[in-house]
Amino acid sequence: MSSDVKQQPLFLHTSESSQAAYRAMMAGAADVLVRHYAGLEQPYSGLGPEVLTTLIDNIEVCPEEEGMPIPELLELVGSALLRHSAVVTDPLCIAHLHCPPLMPALAAEALIAASNQSMDSWDQSMAATLLEEKLIRWLNGLFGYGQHADGVFTSGGTQSNFMGVMLARDHYALERWGWNVQQQGLPPEAGKLRLLCSEEAHFSVKQAASLLGLGHQAVVPVKTDADKRMCPERLDETIGRLLRDGLHPFAIVATAGTTDYAAVDPLAAISKAAVRHGLWLHVDAAYGGALALSSRYSGLLDGIGHADSITVDFHKLFFQPISCGAFLLRDKRRFRLLRLTADYLNPEDEEEAGLPNLVVKSVQTTRRFDALKLYMSLKHLGRRQFGELIDSTIRTAKSAAEMISRESCFTLMAEPVINTVVFAYRPQLAEGPERRSFGQATVSGAGRTAADQLNLLIRERLLAEGAGVIARTKSDGRICLKLTILNPLTGPQHISALLERIRTIGWELETGIPSGKETVAR
Repeated sequence: MSSDVKQQPLFLHTSESSQAAYRAMMAGAADVLVRHYAGLEQPYSGLGPEVLTTLIDNIEVCPEEEGMPIPELLELVGSALLRHSAVVTDPLCIAHLHCPPLMPALAAEALIAASNQSMDSWDQSMAATLLEEKLIRWLNGLFGYGQHADGVFTSGGTQSNFMGVMLARDHYALERWGWNVQQQGLPPEAGKLRLLCSEEAHFSVKQAASLLGLGHQAVVPVKTDADKRMCPERLDETIGRLLRDGLHPFAIVATAGTTDYAAVDPLAAISKAAVRHGLWLHVDAAYGGALALSSRYSGLLDGIGHADSITVDFHKLFFQPISCGAFLLRDKRRFRLLRLTADYLNPEDEEEAGLPNLVVKSVQTTRRFDALKLYMSLKHLGRRQFGELIDSTIRTAKSAAEMISRESCFTLMAEPVINTVVFAYRPQLAEGPERRSFGQATVSGAGRTAADQLNLLIRERLLAEGAGVIARTKSDGRICLKLTILNPLTGPQHISALLERIRTIGWELETGIPSGKETVAR
């Protein structure tokens, strides 16, 4: 390394020049973030993938000689990237389980990045390790677990669900056949292992079965009731059928907050079924886990404390920056099923001495100090205010459903349980030769009705205008629109204006008559 490079303030350390450079850079980053992102008045710029691809293609990645000065680089990132990103803090960026992050968590992100703790071993994350363990104990208490519980922070729901299915499989193999999967691989009976979940369960359950060598065949969907919840009677029937067929059901995955309808399975009844049949119960509460903080809706989680393991995601209704999740385990002794030691990282003598090397509880090695984000948010807001933020999003969702129900041009697919609203625009013109064709290459597809095409085009038009970022899904075979209201800043007035714009776009597409209204009133 040349002396010139050594003298540049490239790292934050003890020198005054590096500290001054860091302060200037962070101030510049904040300025660019406000001007090119937080100051935007729409949830998206409206650029399509072709135009945006051309814009990104024109950006050089690594100059051969001189690099770009930080102020110019920040301005480039702001104008070319931030300005054309989803503005998650906008009240009308409501497509997915994608939340606006709390400001204490943003401050925590800067501290996490600069301190760069690695949560795998004690000697890389001293105080950070102890804070993560403290947060895990608090979370276990929040969900009704006792003193023998444990857990670990994860990248999110997919990783946590993977861990739940993996430990359930390995526990079953050890208890039923004396087979150690970690040491011996899959048992001879692996092809007969079965995992039960709701028809509405998250795709990561199938993904976990696939990655664990069981295949999608191992996942057995259980019929849901009229409210999209797993039916306990059908669950018992399905387990009985599997046993009669000589198969080996080893776990149930219940869902507390399905992706589309936010349905919460009847956890207490399902936990009793799990006990009756001797099955591991994992609860995917990635979405609905935050209800534990709500004074009004926490009852939806009744029974969750009986689960063997729980997934909870903080970058959803806990309003944390991505990524941030946790996996909780009712009996910490079961972490032994994935425990490994390495002489360079977590030697056995350190564990015997009581050093908390968290790598023995995780499928990751290097991990970020994400617990700090949650800690700073909880500490700043307190439980009551946190719960009020969650409740406000649910109130807005219920208000949105009421507005939709009152309009003849909309069909509400179900009453919201938490804060997702699924609905469809209903064509207003009768079928016949006078109807305009809605077919376009970007949304065409076999088997789609005119109503399906119309709903796809409405969503596409909203995005192209930058007027609203909403999702699409299917319900009873129909293509629908979906609002996922995770932003406490989103109010009934925003939803009302959005629905008016959807109504206008739908009519314009049906009749070909432009209204002259191009944007959603703010």
